[in-house]
Amino acid sequence: MSVNLPDLLAALGLFLVLEGIAPFLNPGGVKRALARLLEVQDRELRIAGLGSMLVGVIILFWAR
Repeated sequence: MSVNLPDLLAALGLFLVLEGIAPFLNPGGVKRALARLLEVQDRELRIAGLGSMLVGVIILFWAR
């Protein structure tokens, strides 16, 4: 399996664009959301992260 550098860079660029939308449009909301993350238990945060990764893997398999 070879790495296709242009696809990898395109995916990274898309990730950065999507990550930047919320702080650009609503910086106060992002600050409030990040402050609330401090109240979330580690287990809940890990479960949310695992769910996000699984959805991402499913999307990648579906897209390819």
